[in-house]
Amino acid sequence: MKNVLLAGLYFALFWVSAAAANEVVIGLNYPETGPYSVQGLAQLQSAEMAVDEINQAGGILGKRIKLVKRDSQSKAPVSTANVEALIDKEGAQMVLGGSSSAVAIAGGKAAKSRDKLYFGTLTYSNATTGKDGQTHMFRECYNAWMGAKVLSKYLNDNFAGKKFFFITADYTWGWTTEESIREFSNTKDTKKHKRTLTPFPGASDKDFKKALTLAKANKPDVLVLVLFGNDMARAVTQATAMGLKRKMAVVVPNITLGMAQSAGPKVMEGVVGALPWTWKVPYENGFEGGKKFVEAFASRYNAYPSTSGASAYTILYQYKEAVERAGSFDTAAVRKALEGHSFSLLKDEQTWRAFDHQNVQTVYAVKGKPQAEVLKDKFKADYFEIISSMSGDEAARSKAEWDAVREKAGQPTHLE
Repeated sequence: MKNVLLAGLYFALFWVSAAAANEVVIGLNYPETGPYSVQGLAQLQSAEMAVDEINQAGGILGKRIKLVKRDSQSKAPVSTANVEALIDKEGAQMVLGGSSSAVAIAGGKAAKSRDKLYFGTLTYSNATTGKDGQTHMFRECYNAWMGAKVLSKYLNDNFAGKKFFFITADYTWGWTTEESIREFSNTKDTKKHKRTLTPFPGASDKDFKKALTLAKANKPDVLVLVLFGNDMARAVTQATAMGLKRKMAVVVPNITLGMAQSAGPKVMEGVVGALPWTWKVPYENGFEGGKKFVEAFASRYNAYPSTSGASAYTILYQYKEAVERAGSFDTAAVRKALEGHSFSLLKDEQTWRAFDHQNVQTVYAVKGKPQAEVLKDKFKADYFEIISSMSGDEAARSKAEWDAVREKAGQPTHLE
């Protein structure tokens, strides 16, 4: 009997070991809780869908993906601990995730210290692939500079010479986004175009009410809410209740479907923002891969995917293809396979730029549709009218501009 039990134990251990050898672990470092949890759920849903699809098609180099997730809470120290645990304890070969740029930057540093790649999903700070850019960080979404570039045409056409007021989240994404909007809207004069900061994370409704009251007293023509996730939804809801939208235009530099849904269609009417992808893009431009993704997601979750979800989905497929081009999971080989690589998946051509690992792609400015139009949609989620677009090459920083940022920060003009 004892021998039978031992034989059974050995068989079980052999089976577990064989199963582990036939899988590759990928870590998801995402905001399950906190102010960006809606964007976090979008990442998780799309990542799980991509993993299922890839595994059903044979995995990566014959290995099934095992997705292991950790809640970043949108806090940088938590992100560091998560990535360390995902790699050291779970054996992750790669980690993806974001929403807070501070979280992505911290996660990328932890991954680099362990010679693993980190892919940023929703990290809009210029710093992610700018002054804090490094060899092991790849950003799939656009950055604040690119978003500001595509918004600038609308702002300059409609509000040139007008008075702006900025309400800005007090962390790296907020600072660099405000800086970029000021650069392209000619609002660098901080005495004329004032601003106030709100805490991140942890801003309260009282913090937003105080900031909006300052804005109201300043009487700007344009109110720029440099806020994200649930923070943006709460602030724009308060702005609407205070009657500010009747007195000034409201601009949200980086917007997502999840943010719009959190605020609701009445609140989002007329709000202008920018994004790298929305579910309408494939249908308006005939991108078959994007249509397939939207319809598969809608069938699975009874909802449309957002920018955040599209980013996670794209990253997993891009990692798979890079590993297969490299013929190995070796970090250096995969990195080389990504650098300079162009692809089309959910939209038109995108490129992993070699010198900074920024994904260069077409970007869009959008405006919130009237409530009645939003509610006609089957999911009541047709929130955005695309008002303009810009090619990635035009929107992104040039190598010379990137070099200048690196030199100012005391960083080399190549990734290390």
